[in-house]
Amino acid sequence: MNKEDFNNLDPKTFGNWPIPIKGLIIIVLCTVTLFSGYWFDTQNQITDLAKLQVEEQKKVKDFKKKQWKAATLPKLKEQLVQIETTLKELLGKLPNNVQVDELIRDISKTVLANGLTQELFKPEYKNEKSEKGVYVKLPIKLKASGDYHAFGKFVSSVAALHRIVTLHNVSITQNKKNDKQPLILEITAQIYRYLEKSEEEEKKPKKKKPPEKKSGHH
Repeated sequence: MNKEDFNNLDPKTFGNWPIPIKGLIIIVLCTVTLFSGYWFDTQNQITDLAKLQVEEQKKVKDFKKKQWKAATLPKLKEQLVQIETTLKELLGKLPNNVQVDELIRDISKTVLANGLTQELFKPEYKNEKSEKGVYVKLPIKLKASGDYHAFGKFVSSVAALHRIVTLHNVSITQNKKNDKQPLILEITAQIYRYLEKSEEEEKKPKKKKPPEKKSGHH
């Protein structure tokens, strides 16, 4: 085929055109049709497919997360029950507002029972501090004289009390006034009491009442 073969072609006599030319034209038309189909339809479908694949990956991740939560939910519930049980047991060891005085007396008796000479025993009610809306910390300033053996017995006796008591700010110095009581122990005993519901209500910020509207006189 050469250029003259194409110049002499008459569209009206397409049926009589040479077979190679017919084949070439058919191939060109098919190519244009396929390209048009890809450009106007297939390309959009590929874009939509890519979006769907991204969305599918997100949903798979979400499904795996939910599946993991569903699998661990019974264990989490079991742990929650254990935590609540432990919390109740710990709260049961805390005295209420009425029982605090008894605990203070027990600590004071523990000082004397272990051979210490009590020089200061001062519950600092003004320094009571509420913690997390569950319990209240009450510090007790304590000063006593004795020896290391008596101090050790005192600490063991405090640890054995049926209520929770912690010891802080421990200071031991030499007692120059009394050879029989060679050391002076200064310590802060921290006791914890249960926060009463009435106290919780008192500690909550009270809502201010809106000012009453004054009615005008005519």
